[in-house]
Amino acid sequence: MKRLTAILSILLALSILLGACEQATPTETEEVAVATEAPPPTEVPEVEPTEAPLSAADIAAALPRNETMYFNGMQWGPVACWNPYNANCNNAMAIVEGDSANFVMFEAPYMYNMLDGQQVPLLADGPWSWNDAQTEITYRIKDAAMWSDGTPVTAEDAAYTWATHVKYQTNAGGANGPYIDTVEAVDEKTVVVKAKLNDEGKPVNPLIVKAFLSSTYIIQKAWTQTLEARVGDDIAAFNADTAEDVVYSGPYHKFFTDDTKVVLIRDDNYWGQDASMWGKLPVPKYIAHAIFKDNAAGSVAFAKGEVDVSQQFNSNIQLLWLNYCLPISTYLPDAPYGIGASLPTAFYNLQSHGLDNVAIRKAIAIAVDYPTIIANAMTNQSATFDQVPRSLMNPTPGEQLLYDRDAVADLQWAGNDIEGAKALLDEAGVVDTDGDGWREYEGQKLSYIATCPNGWSDWQAAIEVVAAAGAEIGIDITTNFPEWSVYQTVVTKSDTPLAEGYDIFMMWSAGAGPTMPWGRIRNLLSSEYVGMPVNWNGNWGQYSNPEVDALITAIPGESDPNVLKGIYTDLVRIYLTEVPSFSLMYRPDLFHAVNETVWTGFPHADDGTDPPVPPMVCHRGYSVACLYNVTLVNP
Repeated sequence: MKRLTAILSILLALSILLGACEQATPTETEEVAVATEAPPPTEVPEVEPTEAPLSAADIAAALPRNETMYFNGMQWGPVACWNPYNANCNNAMAIVEGDSANFVMFEAPYMYNMLDGQQVPLLADGPWSWNDAQTEITYRIKDAAMWSDGTPVTAEDAAYTWATHVKYQTNAGGANGPYIDTVEAVDEKTVVVKAKLNDEGKPVNPLIVKAFLSSTYIIQKAWTQTLEARVGDDIAAFNADTAEDVVYSGPYHKFFTDDTKVVLIRDDNYWGQDASMWGKLPVPKYIAHAIFKDNAAGSVAFAKGEVDVSQQFNSNIQLLWLNYCLPISTYLPDAPYGIGASLPTAFYNLQSHGLDNVAIRKAIAIAVDYPTIIANAMTNQSATFDQVPRSLMNPTPGEQLLYDRDAVADLQWAGNDIEGAKALLDEAGVVDTDGDGWREYEGQKLSYIATCPNGWSDWQAAIEVVAAAGAEIGIDITTNFPEWSVYQTVVTKSDTPLAEGYDIFMMWSAGAGPTMPWGRIRNLLSSEYVGMPVNWNGNWGQYSNPEVDALITAIPGESDPNVLKGIYTDLVRIYLTEVPSFSLMYRPDLFHAVNETVWTGFPHADDGTDPPVPPMVCHRGYSVACLYNVTLVNP
């Protein structure tokens, strides 16, 4: 979500001068230094036989370029741990669970493919199946699946993993515990996941049980017991253990990490080269992520060919190939360049003075100039709200068909409706009574602070547009950008009131996954998150509506598409009427831009791969297939 702050103006200026694609690259500035060509591949330094063997640090300092795939935009700061039970390891290259789970070191039974909605078998041998009552799911683990210590992955590993999540109150245990009763090993390879049932004997939420299969790792029982032995029953110690000795099942593992980079190395004994899975090893020997000082440094490295896969927001990215003929591309060749999946959203602190009034909330929301946000903050890497009218759905065709657009058309807005916002406030009696240019509510001037993390400059630009809308309609909105370390602590502590200065604040929404759009709507609106001491899930403004909760609860057990469409339409109607938050743009789950100076064969739309590989930076969900498809440009 961070992005390059200087490159936008530089590239725009140079595009005017050049006018057409030339063999040139942006020139050096105080923040940006882009070489005219990619640096030549580097090799591990040769040493005399009498010298001591090179350490991992020595090798990591000069990785063979033709064996290494470099990433950016995911790792911002040193790795904290390698513990797959810990959701706070800050280890984006190895440990990310959820709908977009990372599968390069640890693995789940299935991989989610956002392009076709399928859960592709990974550790599992073939598709899973419900029983007739749809109260339990059965799958089988591949015979070939092995741990890094050479022992087989078993059903008992899966069962023990779940029991451990529950026992030690991990993030995965807390998120899935209300919906999953047990995970049982029927035999050495057969796993049964039993759902928790409601009073009618039906699963509380079959969608979450299904999603669990592709979002949560299986962890080795024997290693877990080793971890337990050294921490006892101490929950805090269990979750805090750095797990340097962890056993894994994936194709890569830790090679080197410090405060400048993270490097994983391929396990050439990886079980996935068996014919029952990939049939070969992934192509790069190393995958690496430099920890850049800021977004500018990361984007410069990408333009120079020092980074192969970029998850940073690169403003006006099309200029890199249109004006400079760089071998850089995105999943889609034209705007919006990626597949919109999530809805970065401005939340209201509903405890702030005046923001309990829906007229004030809606007035601000309809006054915001969204076209400017999309054109400038997103540099058109988002569909507009004219192209895809606002709702609770992302822009994908499947989600757009799930609600009745005509039924809520009178509630949808595309933005920049200054006169409509003023009229709404006037009608509600929210007016300027003392002539200072600012409206008052209940005798108090309407004055708010809008905020998002410092350095997330596309978000910062969007928040500035929100503040500007306030000035247009007589509401004083100023901006403040705290560091992420502070911001995330305040926003995710939902058991206490939001701190002063968080009246309007930005956070993400859920993207694509097996539970969507239900999961996104739940994250945006469900009152179950109100009062949580650690809340990474959503509804950070603490909205509560029993009718909404009932509708959200009804969706997972409903199979009639017409009934579901009615429920989704009702939820969109309530959301657009009450406006507890408002989305500012559409955004990919992950930005996925590639530089093919060294590697080629990355996923692109309509590239003919079957099944299609999603643009999820080559290690999230089924996107990990990318690592098996790439080839060197110059072998």
